[in-house]
Amino acid sequence: MPHLALYTFGVLKSPLVDPAPLTREFYDIGEAVYRQISQRPGYLAHAEAADGDRGALFEADWGAWGAFAVPTWYGKGHTRETTALAASLSLWTDLRSAFDAVYTGRHREALNRRYDWFERTGHPNHAFWWVSDGVIPTWRDGVSRLQHLHAHGSAPQAFTFHDSFAPDGTPSEPRSTHRLHS
Repeated sequence: MPHLALYTFGVLKSPLVDPAPLTREFYDIGEAVYRQISQRPGYLAHAEAADGDRGALFEADWGAWGAFAVPTWYGKGHTRETTALAASLSLWTDLRSAFDAVYTGRHREALNRRYDWFERTGHPNHAFWWVSDGVIPTWRDGVSRLQHLHAHGSAPQAFTFHDSFAPDGTPSEPRSTHRLHS
């Protein structure tokens, strides 16, 4: 059975190493969000650096998830001192489970505060696509899908909650999409 891959990407207002309270708050909330999401029904896995060091994104060993990559529109740093981004890559059983995880609990609270931490870039901040059972998506896959979504809009290769597709590539019925948003 296919699984749903989700790549998220945001440009932070300040570097990850910024000692300001707002950055520390983002990290603290992020840790709690990851713990809660990993317990959600439908959650399968997410990319984690082998050494657990989130500050060294570009240098980290991501194992089967591949080398860390970012969209072409990311114009800030790539070093530990200058990196100003948040990205995630995860696998889900289905769209409903991902929707429930994103729009409830601590993640919902964090979404309500996203503009405290993130710049408004005019680019999509997430992309979904279906992968075959046993396939681990890579960071490069996520970047490619997000850039495809930005250039072409929702399609079976890359889509959003609102304009989603079934594993066979057919558009989700409007009723199904409506139920996701209710």
